[in-house]
Amino acid sequence: MLRRTPRVCPGTLESVPFRPRIERRSRRESGTASSMSGEAHRSHLIDLRPFRTSPAFTRMWIGSTLAGLGGQLTIVAIMLQMYDLTGSTFAVSMIAVAGLVPMIIAGIYGGMLADAFDRRAVALIAATVTFGSTALLAALTWADLETVWWLYALSIVNSAANSIVLATRQAIVPRLLPRELLAAASALGGITVGIMVMAGPALAGVLVALTGYAWTYTLDVILMTSLFLGLWTLPALRPEGEIVRPGLESLRDGWRFLRRASNIRLQFILDIIAMTFGQPLSLFPAIGAVLLGGGPITTGLLTASVAAGAFASSLFSGRIGGVRHQGLGIQRAILVYGGAIAALGLVLAAAALGWLAPPAVDADTPNVVLIGLACLVLAVSGAADNISSIFRNTMVQAAVPDAIRGRLQGIFIVVVAGGPRLGALYAGTLATLTALWFPPLLGGFIIIALVATLVRASPRFRAYDAENPVP
Repeated sequence: MLRRTPRVCPGTLESVPFRPRIERRSRRESGTASSMSGEAHRSHLIDLRPFRTSPAFTRMWIGSTLAGLGGQLTIVAIMLQMYDLTGSTFAVSMIAVAGLVPMIIAGIYGGMLADAFDRRAVALIAATVTFGSTALLAALTWADLETVWWLYALSIVNSAANSIVLATRQAIVPRLLPRELLAAASALGGITVGIMVMAGPALAGVLVALTGYAWTYTLDVILMTSLFLGLWTLPALRPEGEIVRPGLESLRDGWRFLRRASNIRLQFILDIIAMTFGQPLSLFPAIGAVLLGGGPITTGLLTASVAAGAFASSLFSGRIGGVRHQGLGIQRAILVYGGAIAALGLVLAAAALGWLAPPAVDADTPNVVLIGLACLVLAVSGAADNISSIFRNTMVQAAVPDAIRGRLQGIFIVVVAGGPRLGALYAGTLATLTALWFPPLLGGFIIIALVATLVRASPRFRAYDAENPVP
């Protein structure tokens, strides 16, 4: 294991809780005693102590939530506008494909920047790029000068810059809060994602229909100003420990650390497995059209169910900060996720066999019973995935030394964003060769088998203790 940061005891990588300058500052701002964060949270409702402990974290959370909601408006509006300009679903799908490689590069390089320079400055510069590209998109649309290539180019810039903002912001959080509140902070992040995914697409559709694309992009520009407020009020946050300049040596340094950090490495692998074999979102339009009926409404319900499950699990995550064996928590959450995805396959198989179905299933005659069951198991999958994400994010923030945390957060983001794209490829290809119900059914069982086997073979991961985080 690397021993490169201050306040590290032999044999561990942050055994001694430290209180950096920003944390002391935030405690003075809030006027709370240091014992607040050490008290166990006894309620099942979400733990709000991060808000009371650190006003700086609160401002950044509010800014990130509002900016994330605005970002969802722009993502959906770009897809709708692309379809209006081209009439091609392939052109729409290429928005995500075109942004994949720049997003990966930006996530990794952004992590290197966050480990070499003032993280507040890195986040502000990346946020400025996102703000400028969105403002340019709004201006072009107001002037009726938007084109297909402008939409592609600006969506790529947005995707890349957002990856840097997210990697840097996640590396900042452990400097704002004590270690025992990191799980609660991750749960609050689940609330943010739930709001974004549940409200963002629906609001974007309404805004585009009622006001047009230009006003939708403009609203995103307005909401994004809140992100600057949360970041601008932070003090300087230079990495603590030995600094490696961005470049090949920084990449090699991060790779050497990851090779030694078996707990962090395994949680990345487990998430890739879950997302590759358990992401049926690309099948939802076809499921709504030909299997369950209800058309676009069913597609929207299925998508919203995943987000609703994530939101609910964060809302009732009050006790999650008291879970010490977070490796086992990740395993169990992903096993539940795999079971829920397999259950979705069974529900879809029932629809294919005509069980509990009306005489004819189409957009006007949905299979209400099976749609309800599908939404239920998808809500369970969303909740389990969110719980796994809380534990995984907390592990990265607590166990990784500050000097290398940005690079590991960059890899974390690449895994989280890249896995679902692999999942879309798996589900789409297998469904084309077999049937719509087969990819989730098979994928759920693959997840259960692989995760159980890998964790069983890793006693160090099973023994991971949040009180003594070792990567």
